[in-house]
Amino acid sequence: MVIKHDVIIVGAGLAGLRAALEASRYYDVAVLSKLFPTRSHSGAAQGGIAASIGNVEEDHIDWHFFDTVKGSDYLGDQDAIEYLVTDAHPAIYELEHLGVPFSRTADGKINQRMFGGHTKNYGEGPVLRACFAADRTGHMILHTLYEQCVKNNVRFYSEFFVTDLMVKDNIVRGLVAYNMINGQMVTMQSKVVMFGTGGYGRAFKITSNAHANTGDGLGIVLRAGLALEDLEFVQFHPTGVYRYGILVSEGARGEGAYLLNNTGERFMKNYAPKLMELAPRDMTSRSIQTEIDEGRGINGESYVHLDLRHLGEEKIAERLPEIRSFCQKIVGIDVVKEPIPIQPTAHYSMGGIPVTVDGEVLADGKSQKVEGFYAAGECSCVSVHGANRLGTNSLLEAVVFGRRAGKSLTKYLSTAGTELPDLPTEMVEPALQRVEKFMTKTGKEKTGILRKELQEIMMSKVGVFRDEKGLKEALEKVKELEKRFEDVQIDDKSWKFNTDLTEAMELDNLLHLAEIIVSGALNRQESRGAQSRKDFPKRDDENWLKHTIAFKKDGKVLFDYKPVVITKFQPKERKY
Repeated sequence: MVIKHDVIIVGAGLAGLRAALEASRYYDVAVLSKLFPTRSHSGAAQGGIAASIGNVEEDHIDWHFFDTVKGSDYLGDQDAIEYLVTDAHPAIYELEHLGVPFSRTADGKINQRMFGGHTKNYGEGPVLRACFAADRTGHMILHTLYEQCVKNNVRFYSEFFVTDLMVKDNIVRGLVAYNMINGQMVTMQSKVVMFGTGGYGRAFKITSNAHANTGDGLGIVLRAGLALEDLEFVQFHPTGVYRYGILVSEGARGEGAYLLNNTGERFMKNYAPKLMELAPRDMTSRSIQTEIDEGRGINGESYVHLDLRHLGEEKIAERLPEIRSFCQKIVGIDVVKEPIPIQPTAHYSMGGIPVTVDGEVLADGKSQKVEGFYAAGECSCVSVHGANRLGTNSLLEAVVFGRRAGKSLTKYLSTAGTELPDLPTEMVEPALQRVEKFMTKTGKEKTGILRKELQEIMMSKVGVFRDEKGLKEALEKVKELEKRFEDVQIDDKSWKFNTDLTEAMELDNLLHLAEIIVSGALNRQESRGAQSRKDFPKRDDENWLKHTIAFKKDGKVLFDYKPVVITKFQPKERKY
């Protein structure tokens, strides 16, 4: 069965939907998602979306530009960052006009709150920059974009699991997907394919990510022989609910919540005296982990407290209702009366599929474009985040670069036409055989056990702090798990909605990505942003002010590099 569309977008989060909305004004657009679109992980983003529109206090694009560059630990590409912060203004007002119900000031403007790493006048102090819809910002934007796509006749294929991308002669030809509902394997042919498939937080035991975030898009790209960029930079959000990893939005600290250790001390004064709890995420996570490692966790346990009690019930009900609700349901505490036990949680991938500022995928990570292939959002790496992302810049990136990718692929189709390239049937059969192999082979290994072991080793050895010994242990373990995975058996032999099958394919993607994450972390002998090496504690601009490009060929990870784009702000020491 071959399904044909002008444009096929994989992933129904903000990046995918924004690109779909843009392209659907001119072309026949399909969106594939392994979930129903409004269950996409973008909906879990709580705190806000950054834009220096200055509705509440003075702010400027150049301040946002500086903060993003500094927050990236100077690894962000400044040409891309300039697009991000400049396009933020029209992006926000466009979302407002599409129907996003932003929270409002008394005079009816879009309200704004503080967020970590966002400052006024190049670092003087926190600034009110994050536009928000209570603490359901991602949810509101996701639903609004989905409704607009439905209005524009975008065709949705929900619960389709994409397994393989077909690229021949450096031209994208289509893809192969598993229709989970009826159990059929489907070939889809298109002139343009875009990935907006999200991150891979499920490689770690404690994560804020949904169970669906298994790096499928990146795994597919890797199997297609294409490059990935900067995968060693994995952000740990400072405030995940202890043991569960569920995110407590940075919006809580933006509204004035405190971080407290076992003596009741606001310990951030010892690490970031100027910004306190509103320091960038990498610094705040390291500070929390240091307090825990040095025995100042609550009752000697592996958590500290996030205290909202002084904000008062009225403010919590207005600005942070979702946090109060899930803390009551999951942890059994009322944040109006009790502090929240929190620990750093694996949250976001700064690296991903290398792309241009227009979302065009780079086969070699540098200059060679794959014709007709685009990516945007967390699965991509245009490198606006560098080594560390500032809070509220992720929703902004997804919307801004999803829109840019939509415009770019539309322009490409206007000149290249919509006549489909030949379908390389010789590439379809191996993709089908790979899935069939999962269904028929017998072995003694189980997906759940292998996944658990992967998540534990990644959390313990490739977490907030890293060193050579731990990374080598992790790499050895990941390679062992890859070998054992060859002997994995799927017990469910039915084809319809076979989650046993999809979980095995997800783990396949995670294992290959984990090898590159660990190898990249071991290879980069410095500390920068989210990469914190105890054995190389300092940033090394002389040797490592460059992006990592990684491939996997013949079972081996290979590295290459490219320079960071610096246009305005030269690297300096980060002080907050």
